[in-house]
Amino acid sequence: MMAFAAPREVVASAARTTTGTSSAITLDGLGEDVSLAVDVTAASGTTPTLDMTIEWSHDGGTTWMTADPPDAFTQITAAAKKTKVFAAKAPTYRVRWTIAGTTPSFTFQVRDYLTA
Repeated sequence: MMAFAAPREVVASAARTTTGTSSAITLDGLGEDVSLAVDVTAASGTTPTLDMTIEWSHDGGTTWMTADPPDAFTQITAAAKKTKVFAAKAPTYRVRWTIAGTTPSFTFQVRDYLTA
């Protein structure tokens, strides 16, 4: 049976209009998987898109790498709640988001639930 740790806020809820990244998150040894929950509460603009990928670091956040194939959510175009489990590839990770469209805006937050 899979056990979950208390959720951590990875990306605070806010309206965003540009591409960005979260802070570095260090895994605390609870397990081999990271379950991420994305909560998009608002989306606006003409054909807005939100792409989210996970980047991994073996050196505590100095160098970032993308898995091949990338650890990513399916593209988000409207308010949605999504969750996905990723196998840890390194001891540190961050969330990268890319926002596109004409005057796009997304309000979202990301939480992680480490699994053991």
